[in-house]
Amino acid sequence: MNNSTSFAASRAAARSLALLSDERRQEVLLAVADAISQQQESLLKANAADLARMDKNNPLYDRLQLSEERLRGIAADMRNVAVLPTPLGHVSKARTLPNQLRLHRVSVPFGVIGIIYEARPNVTFDVFSLCFKSGNACILKGGKDADQSNRAAVNLIHKVLQRFSLPTEAVTLLPATHEDTSEMLNAVGQIDLVIPRGGRKLIDFVRDNARVPVIETGAGVVNTYFDCDGDLSMGRNIVFNGKTRRVSVCNALDCLIIHRDRLSDLPDLVAPMTEKQVIIYADEEAFSALSGKYPYLEPATDDKFGTEFMDYKLAIRTVGSLDEALLHIARYGSGHSESIITNNEVTARRFQTEVDAACVYWNVPTSFTDGAQFGLGAEIGISTQKLHARGPMALEELTTYKWIIEGEGQTRA
Repeated sequence: MNNSTSFAASRAAARSLALLSDERRQEVLLAVADAISQQQESLLKANAADLARMDKNNPLYDRLQLSEERLRGIAADMRNVAVLPTPLGHVSKARTLPNQLRLHRVSVPFGVIGIIYEARPNVTFDVFSLCFKSGNACILKGGKDADQSNRAAVNLIHKVLQRFSLPTEAVTLLPATHEDTSEMLNAVGQIDLVIPRGGRKLIDFVRDNARVPVIETGAGVVNTYFDCDGDLSMGRNIVFNGKTRRVSVCNALDCLIIHRDRLSDLPDLVAPMTEKQVIIYADEEAFSALSGKYPYLEPATDDKFGTEFMDYKLAIRTVGSLDEALLHIARYGSGHSESIITNNEVTARRFQTEVDAACVYWNVPTSFTDGAQFGLGAEIGISTQKLHARGPMALEELTTYKWIIEGEGQTRA
């Protein structure tokens, strides 16, 4: 089947998915979750074949790797999505006009959603669960690094769909080639929306080459500002968790901004990171404060600020005021997640008001930027733009709306 035929089949599947009852959608998703639990061995075997081709030092290795624990988490997320309230059929506006026309604005599926993503096999399951629950068909374009993992996942989903006599075109996995990416990005009238999920290079390529609508997600250059009124003990835990919980994900901390008045506390603030051998790239003042007190220390060059490391690496920038911290974030941040550590509420509220990002934290690590953590069940990505959706994209963000108008024969003058 060529891609044009495949896209048309996805369009037909989307029409049938929109007609399913929410009870049926829930039943199917719970069955897929059960199948993940039951078929862990085959999924891990496919994943092992992908892992064998990747250097363990590659920052994407952690993203690519599945385990029994991660598969249990994926199945749990799917069960969470299954039992969430349907996002379809919600009336967001209702009014009766003076001429007695009745108007309702009602949430509906997009139709066919294309996802382009890198070495993240969990995305295959997350995307399917969210698209299926919201009545959308999905077309997946994974990276070659995770191709066997993705194919094992889609094969599992197809078997469940067949058991329920549903079209397998509800989820389609394209070959991992550049040509297929190009066809997806130019499928005007066949794909309603494309969402790239990956690093800045991927997102820029999709945005620059797509003829179908795009929502940007994924790239995260994340900063945390330790204010002059920050609590050291709290800050130590927040910075450590933000940086080291999972370094390969988009909400991981990339740059610690510290107020000059707290440089004497910097060695204590970053001390836990010696456990993970985090390389710190410090500006001149921070380097002086850490010299001889932190073992994995290097002087920062300008290119270290604004870098999404996806590794055990951290930049440190010293500032003399909140204004300087805000300027740094405005220059180097990606609009993903930013945090402030302070006991001064006035400072915190100003930070949250002025920082232009999808998620802005006060005394909390940026590691919480996640659809499941926000109570959304799962996510299809973190939108860093402002049109339609911003932040974790889940069920509600995978719907659009249409106007339903009813009357008794009124005509327009």
